[in-house]
Amino acid sequence: MSMRHRIQFPPESSTLLSQSDAAFLLHEPGQEPIRMRFHDYDEIYRRPGLYEQVFYDRLQCSSPEKVAQLLDEAVRANGERLAGLRVLDLGAGNGIVGEALKARGVARLVGADIIPEAREAAYRDRPHVYDDYLVADMTALTEEQRAELSEWRFDALTVIAALGFADIPVQAFVSALDFVRRGGWIAFNIKESFLSDEDQSGFSKFIRRLMMSPALQVHHLERYQHRLSMEGEPLY
Repeated sequence: MSMRHRIQFPPESSTLLSQSDAAFLLHEPGQEPIRMRFHDYDEIYRRPGLYEQVFYDRLQCSSPEKVAQLLDEAVRANGERLAGLRVLDLGAGNGIVGEALKARGVARLVGADIIPEAREAAYRDRPHVYDDYLVADMTALTEEQRAELSEWRFDALTVIAALGFADIPVQAFVSALDFVRRGGWIAFNIKESFLSDEDQSGFSKFIRRLMMSPALQVHHLERYQHRLSMEGEPLY
């Protein structure tokens, strides 16, 4: 069972930061408070239950269940079954998305993340979710890693709450798409502001081009509440 951690969000006046720079304080016995950014995944994953406590208990993140459900519904509406799919879960973290997919019966599930702490946490917290878990930089795959991913013959790619910021760049997303068979499925979400004309991450132009491309058929597009900000405001 994961322990409960003592966490503290800073006053509202100090949270006027970009989402990638947002941080909280972690109080551990006998130590000075530790400031952790939301994207300090290596340190967060080392502490069992901390990621869930911050993002799911306190900030009410809904994306793994939401997107897994929508993928299931879209696949069924197209006359297929999620239980027949081999899925690559990119930016898999400690396996929360994988758990939502596994609960819906995916045939084979492979996680991929850039940091070893993610794989260690996934195997520690959810040891029966992934059939394999690759630690790799998708923008600089070795020949061995390419061969390993190709052998799975993926039918679907999921990228949940990991596109944009500095987590998964456009090039990594494109690289992962290459491992999905023609006619396969892609399920992903992206912060709505990344689709605005003011976006500087490069995702706006790429996603618009992808959605307009004949290479992609859009089965479902929806605006929904991903989670709350530290001030309790919805993030879509």
